[in-house]
Amino acid sequence: MKPDIARRTAALADYIIETGATVRSAAARFGISKSTVHKDMTERLRELNPGLWQQVRDVLIRNKSERHIRGGEATRKKYRMETAKQEGEAALKTSTVPSHAFPKT
Repeated sequence: MKPDIARRTAALADYIIETGATVRSAAARFGISKSTVHKDMTERLRELNPGLWQQVRDVLIRNKSERHIRGGEATRKKYRMETAKQEGEAALKTSTVPSHAFPKT
């Protein structure tokens, strides 16, 4: 294995263990694809450092088991934002204050 790949794999592993990062967030942080992170963590790290691989594996398993919760939170936030925007627009439409009194956004 090339030394730069080995260094990247070790750095990714340390980052995931220290922060509890998901594959997606680790990929964004390191500027590489999710596929590369996944391959580094599931295949390359196992060869390089089995102990570290087990720690990363535990984090990734935990993240996978919690992903439905994060997805639900993201959906809830999205619809709250949309509802607040719609309510704000409705308030502007029914307002007795002239529309030119509000700055355009």
